[in-house]
Amino acid sequence: MSSIALVGFLASLLSVLNQFPQAIKVFRTQDTHSISLVMYCIVVVAITLWLVYGIMLHDGPLIWANALSLIPIVYIFSIKLKNTILKKDKLTI
Repeated sequence: MSSIALVGFLASLLSVLNQFPQAIKVFRTQDTHSISLVMYCIVVVAITLWLVYGIMLHDGPLIWANALSLIPIVYIFSIKLKNTILKKDKLTI
């Protein structure tokens, strides 16, 4: 594996893993009070656009990294949105 491929693989791996600790915490506690709905909305759109970009380029690692990253991100966003709609959380930036 070349050094360029290794850097790309590590970046992809960390991109996939970075949201899982937060998703696990939200899953266990259902607490999203300290999470920004606006920030997660932006993240969902950004990662989705990266996924579309990867699909357009036919770039497997880019596709997989962003598709897998969306799993915990969309989960956190959906729980935060639900808590905001149910007025468990305030709508804040």
